[in-house]
Amino acid sequence: MNASTTNAGKKQIIGQKPTSGQLALAEMIRTGGTRSADTISTLPVSHYTCPDHFAQEKAALFDRLPQVLCASALLPEAGMAVPHDATGRPLLITRDTDGNAHVFLNVCQHRGTRLVEGGEVQCAKRLVCPYHAWTYRLDGKLLALPRPETFPGLDKSEHGLVELPSHESGGLIWFAPEESADFSDAAKIGEDMSAFGADNHVLFRRKLHMVKGNWKLIMDAFLESYHVTRLHANTIGPFFKDGVTSGDTVGPHHRSAVGRLEEMESIDLTDMHQLRSVITFAYQLLPATVIVPSPDYINVMVLMPQAHDLTLVEDFMLIPEEPKTDKARDHWERSWNLLDGGVFASEDFRAAELGQQGLESGAIEHLTLGTLESGIAHFSETVAQALRAAQ
Repeated sequence: MNASTTNAGKKQIIGQKPTSGQLALAEMIRTGGTRSADTISTLPVSHYTCPDHFAQEKAALFDRLPQVLCASALLPEAGMAVPHDATGRPLLITRDTDGNAHVFLNVCQHRGTRLVEGGEVQCAKRLVCPYHAWTYRLDGKLLALPRPETFPGLDKSEHGLVELPSHESGGLIWFAPEESADFSDAAKIGEDMSAFGADNHVLFRRKLHMVKGNWKLIMDAFLESYHVTRLHANTIGPFFKDGVTSGDTVGPHHRSAVGRLEEMESIDLTDMHQLRSVITFAYQLLPATVIVPSPDYINVMVLMPQAHDLTLVEDFMLIPEEPKTDKARDHWERSWNLLDGGVFASEDFRAAELGQQGLESGAIEHLTLGTLESGIAHFSETVAQALRAAQ
């Protein structure tokens, strides 16, 4: 969503090909097709304001389904670990000596002590409990413990860290609270992300936002283009055509594309670099992750609801390679400030907060959705299906 592309970014993108699904959405926009409904629809305000409804969503979605936890670039090398508490669980993400990512409960198997403190990425060959120094490998296996003779008969192989199901592809690390998790749709999303080159991107910035609004109000902003030239009139709005959009689904996950102002006649849509110059994709992943690949970088926003009216959003900005010059660093810094601070925080997240304030007032009983806002209605039905499946 920035106007220019660095030479470094261009080198990384040239030669990549879109997936068949991405290409189909682009062709729809080229031929004038739009993702729209035929009639007005409505959604109950209670879906955004009722604590009981939120509790049902938390149980059916966030306590059950596979979900994105972070960008792979958060742990770029083997021998790294980072605690993660924002989902409401004491999680620990590691990358073992073979380069494989794991998601554990951040709990020592001796006396239940928090194993790794803080919230920043740490470089470590092993994990040592601060209480009694029980020591674990980054693959979760118990390596050693002091005075082992005082634990007669203890089998170290039975005291490894509790690992949650996880999956890594396309530059994303997913996890699931339930053992029966199916990551097949996550793998398909990974194919799309790989087409953007996300596997090899590096982390430029990350920031945790506290948004005083329902998580779906944030998702809604990325499920329709009706607001783009209006809410974002002073930032990215001038880069886009009004309401020229297409969309589909990948399993329960939504994928959309919006036409930029650049002309498409001479564009080779099978070339990802050219495609991204005329179309911006957005991914709305169930339960609550938004991915926006701009022309030369990618924002991954992981939503972690805390209450019906409070959501933590962690924004990761991924770029093709580490900046090697002050000019490149300045380019990415301006892009970060534009998207994270200007567009997301000051406009999209602020709109969600204003929406929450209005809905809580009781002034309206339902949201009214126009034909360009059909993505919101489709996502709402996806959530409803997940609620029914959990009953």
